Amino acid sequence: MTTPPILRPGRSYPLGATWDGKGTNFALYSENATGIELCLFDEQGQETRVPLREQTAFVWHGYLPGVKPGQRYGYRVHGEYAPERGLRFNPNVVLLDPYAKALDGTEQFDRGVFGYVPGGEDTVMQEEEQRGAPLGIVVDPRFDWGDSRKPDVPFHQSVIYEAHVKGLTMTHPDVPDELRGTYAGIATEPILFYLRELGITSIELMPVHQHVDDPFLLDKGLTNYWGYSTLSFFAPDVRYSAEARKGNPAGAVDEFKQMVKALHASGIEVILDVVYNHTAEGNHMGPTMSFKGIDNPTYYRLVAEDPRFYFDYTGTGNSLNVRHPQTLQLIMDSLRYWVTDMHVDGFRFDLASTLARGLHEVDQLSGFFTIIHQDPIIGQVKLIAEPWDVGEGGYQVGNFPVNWAEWNGIYRDDMRAFWKGDGGLASEIGYRLTGSSDLYQNDGRKPYASINFVTAHDGFTLRDTVTYEGKHNDANGEGNNDGHNHNITWNCGAEGETDDPAINALRRQQQRNFLATLLLGQGTPMLLGGDEIGRTQGGNNNAYCQDNEISWYDWASLDEELLAFTKKVIALRKSHPSLHRRKFFSGRTIRGEDVRDIVWLRFDGAEMSDEDWNNPQTQSMGIFLDGNGLDDVDERGEPLLDDHLLLLLNASHVDLPFRLPDLAGCETWELELDTADDHASGTVTAGEETNLAARSVKLYRCPRQ
Repeated sequence: MTTPPILRPGRSYPLGATWDGKGTNFALYSENATGIELCLFDEQGQETRVPLREQTAFVWHGYLPGVKPGQRYGYRVHGEYAPERGLRFNPNVVLLDPYAKALDGTEQFDRGVFGYVPGGEDTVMQEEEQRGAPLGIVVDPRFDWGDSRKPDVPFHQSVIYEAHVKGLTMTHPDVPDELRGTYAGIATEPILFYLRELGITSIELMPVHQHVDDPFLLDKGLTNYWGYSTLSFFAPDVRYSAEARKGNPAGAVDEFKQMVKALHASGIEVILDVVYNHTAEGNHMGPTMSFKGIDNPTYYRLVAEDPRFYFDYTGTGNSLNVRHPQTLQLIMDSLRYWVTDMHVDGFRFDLASTLARGLHEVDQLSGFFTIIHQDPIIGQVKLIAEPWDVGEGGYQVGNFPVNWAEWNGIYRDDMRAFWKGDGGLASEIGYRLTGSSDLYQNDGRKPYASINFVTAHDGFTLRDTVTYEGKHNDANGEGNNDGHNHNITWNCGAEGETDDPAINALRRQQQRNFLATLLLGQGTPMLLGGDEIGRTQGGNNNAYCQDNEISWYDWASLDEELLAFTKKVIALRKSHPSLHRRKFFSGRTIRGEDVRDIVWLRFDGAEMSDEDWNNPQTQSMGIFLDGNGLDDVDERGEPLLDDHLLLLLNASHVDLPFRLPDLAGCETWELELDTADDHASGTVTAGEETNLAARSVKLYRCPRQ
């Protein structure tokens, strides 16, 4: 070990490693440690240990003049190793700074990452050196954002596109080989052009925080492709960095910023899928890489009666202790960093119900949501909850606070059942198509609080939803026992791919039905990336470990007709304010008209009755939207008006003669969309019938007079 540099007292805030142009301040929180050593590593891996002497409010800190960006560092934390009391300090383990902004690589299990002796009980402390955790890197935070501006798309005008950094770009023929699968790959013009032309407003990236690949996957030749196993809440994952591939892992920070800058220049927001409910350190038998060895009781929910063990509301082994002020600060500091320094536009919170848990039950008024609500930075970006976890009472769709949107799992299930032909109350479909007012109207929220989706990363793709009824997850190496069993899917007559032209035609039509109802209904639509080009995972509904062709886009086989259809429907949605209202329908009569803002119709042209709404055999409906009934204003304060629209749905297996209504003075209806015929056009006179094909959707427009 070389001679330690001269250490100055430094400051307790901000936490992490902060370079000021002349040196670096280091600050680490540990309430129960008895001593902390800052470990500096040179290019050859030689270590210099610097004891941190100063402690302020449980923050250990010191300032080192001359330490510059690029310096690699970690910590050795001293204290009791007493798992039975929740203490797991072990100075033989070099630990990652929870606030590290850049990492020097990925975990190396062969160099040791355990605070105890593997193969035995976790009560036996590890005495050998453990250097397998990545090291932090001091970064230069400066970046030339130029005249970059956030798109600031209103929620009700948003069309969200869920994608994986690697999956989106890995096989694109026009992305240079060295940039495929990276942040820089997304920033290339071929990808930006594609997203602009598609018409989406926001890309929701699956986890980009540095994660860990679980040993049980590595042993099978697999990896944690989805990345829901977070190690660092500040550092962009080096796995997706072209700079890291070139030997410059700290360059991942600027590369990520450049990606955001490029997306913003294309008018596209960046939403991050974030995992603040647990970490990669697992349960009592898991590795010690950061939080567990720095201050286990602070960062994790431990079982009060036996703090050797962890509460697990996530199915991953542990849950973050959001009841502790320091853990709340960690999460908030991370969120602010990604907004202020990295310029992202919002967050989707994985298993968000875990963050709402007070003592045990989910509490809407928990400390986490209270802090979020009053924060002037985080409270102003898009906040989206995955409103469930695996614990008791964890399914909380419709119960999150104002300013939060939610993945609406009820929408997914109801719409799948409708197009599958399962039957059910028509009223359920009515709610889903109008923003799920039964879930969100009475708590101060608006229709756009409902993030509507039919498919997401977790489950079948859209093409697989109409191709498979059972999961086919053998490639995961778990005997097809993993993944959901209740998929509410229909294979249209054959399991898997087929050459039958009738089945394939029906599958194409069903995909269009799902896309049409998703994009033409109220609420905020979320499209699973690749669904628009017919991406398949071969029936794998849990491809979390498939970093290969199963998960990557197959750009060489994209469905051009489906892509054109998707672009058309997105454009229709964006061009008609009636299709993305800020307010729920009231059913009120429009002044000067004998019609309400929304009218529900049977196929014979009559209004739907209570009997129709409560009849499980009701499989068709018409929805009239009065263009004068938006009860809203545009950005200039002028009344917001639209053409009159008529959306017709037929989920039955027979064609229906649908009589078009004579409403709001509409004499002629112009066909805008037909899921049974991409090239259909024409007009229908009010009072006359149109053939609504079995399992199809039509959209008609009547220009407002």
